[in-house]
Amino acid sequence: MADKNPINPLLTPYNMGEFDLSHRIVLAPLTRNRSYNNVPQPHAAVYYSQRATKGGLLIAEATGVSDTSQGYQDTPGIWTKEQVEAWKPIVDAVHEKGAVFFLQMWHVGRVSTYGFQPNGQAPISSTDKGITPGLDGVDWAPPRRLSKDEIPSIVNDFRVAARNAIEAGFDGVEIHGANGYLIEQFLKDQVNDRTDEYGGSLENRCRFALEVVEAVTKEIGSNRVGIRLSPYTDFMESVDSDPDALGLHLAKELNKFDLVYLHMIEPRFSGEVVAHELLPIRKAFNNTFIASGPSNRRKGNLPISENYADLVAYGRLFLANPDLVRRYELDAPLNKYDRNTFYTQDPVVGYTDYPFLEEAN
Repeated sequence: MADKNPINPLLTPYNMGEFDLSHRIVLAPLTRNRSYNNVPQPHAAVYYSQRATKGGLLIAEATGVSDTSQGYQDTPGIWTKEQVEAWKPIVDAVHEKGAVFFLQMWHVGRVSTYGFQPNGQAPISSTDKGITPGLDGVDWAPPRRLSKDEIPSIVNDFRVAARNAIEAGFDGVEIHGANGYLIEQFLKDQVNDRTDEYGGSLENRCRFALEVVEAVTKEIGSNRVGIRLSPYTDFMESVDSDPDALGLHLAKELNKFDLVYLHMIEPRFSGEVVAHELLPIRKAFNNTFIASGPSNRRKGNLPISENYADLVAYGRLFLANPDLVRRYELDAPLNKYDRNTFYTQDPVVGYTDYPFLEEAN
């Protein structure tokens, strides 16, 4: 479509499959640790609806697919009836603003401790190699390697979670295949040391991720499914020796499922995005490509104007500026975020109390 806003490409409309978006600014999925006992709370309706705009895309925070999927305090789930019911008014509040709302589904795998696991069991992973004790100040529990026979059950957890998300009213789901969590623990060769059909070759290491994608798309339709990947990151000691090959292979394989989008976490150098490394992956993927990582409006406009990405996801800036879209329209000053309140359990402070533009003046 014609660019009606060449000065601010982020504010141009875009068709993401069946979803007509009025702009290209996306709320990235952000863990906020405010879902008590893994149940979303009413204050989340305020938080998300504050950031919802007509025709905008929001991706809800990483949400567990089962009771073994947890690794952080008070993160939400989508595997019980109570959780599904708790999400419904939150989704309704976002839809009342006219926004599109996807749920990110995750399983943390080995990024966990005994205290988060049922009956104090070991967390599960592709491997029995643990995270270095003390990383991020946590004594991570040594994981238990999933047997081949157990893997279909984990795939099914994602399928059921996707069905539950649609029941809760979400427009779609994002499969979390990034940041060192379970799916990425299969994908990356410095973690996955398996010798069966889920390890070794690139094709084998991608098998679990693609089985999850297949199950989820069959359950709710590919037009409602996206995925997030991070081949270039090293979060939670999850590294691959050839991220270029991994990213390209996945992009091509994902085309077979006709996913609505691919959401990529970009590599960084000295704190800034190195966009060119993802260009081959962007070109290889057939549908909507979401870039994640820019630190301001100018850097967000560049991927759109240079056709490097279709949409741009903002995390910390959107967290601190519920009216980020309007501020970008006006080129207005931005609130500064407070890292100290990113992951607290307070239902207001650092969550729903960041001022809107009128309140800040």
